[in-house]
Amino acid sequence: MKVDAALYRNSGMFFALVLLCAVLAFWPSYFARLAEQPDARFHAHGVVMILWLALLVAQGVLIRANYRALHKRLGLSSYLLAPALILVTASFVHYRIGPVPPALTRLPDGALYFLALTLNSLVAFALLYGLAIYHRREPLVHARYMVCTVFPLFTPITDRLIGANAPGIVGLVPRIAGAPVLPVVGFILADVLLIGLVAWDWTANRRRDVFPIALGIVAAYHVSVLTFHEVPFWQDFGRWFLRLPLS
Repeated sequence: MKVDAALYRNSGMFFALVLLCAVLAFWPSYFARLAEQPDARFHAHGVVMILWLALLVAQGVLIRANYRALHKRLGLSSYLLAPALILVTASFVHYRIGPVPPALTRLPDGALYFLALTLNSLVAFALLYGLAIYHRREPLVHARYMVCTVFPLFTPITDRLIGANAPGIVGLVPRIAGAPVLPVVGFILADVLLIGLVAWDWTANRRRDVFPIALGIVAAYHVSVLTFHEVPFWQDFGRWFLRLPLS
């Protein structure tokens, strides 16, 4: 049980590292230019994402300090915060792509790719969060799924850190519609970490009930990003989504 609980008790440090990387990644384009953002949706999106990561940090710290009652009470806020993250991000994506002219019969591949990158990350996040809540009375299962909620959210952070600090990688990734698919690097990082967690959980705890499922969800999301721009149903969905009155 002590080995099994190690991830549960030390998750706060992992979340704090992700939060720090998020602040560093978005410092030049957002935090250093708060008054220059073109729309309130940029602020709403930034706030819900930071609040989610901060909640995960706080929950990890509280469980490490054995404040379980406070951990449970604070966790109730996720019932509002997780749906807010999904809705705010969907509206933000809608705004970023812009309106679709009624006469447009085909969205560009770049727009279809961006929709898959963003909206499907929300689907993966929702599945992992939903599984965490479903297993909320099984602390070690719940904790594992909550750890995994950050993996669909990796690429906005990794893209910016790579662009600022390792631009040479840009030329090594595949392209869609002529643009480099830099999120592939974040996908690889997320998959490697999850594979490592699968191996660790099996060798240390003889468990294979959470991380393999999470890996399947996250990997399916990654495949969708690289392929959905070529699938007819995604073209239809994209036009429908962008014609919704969300922005």
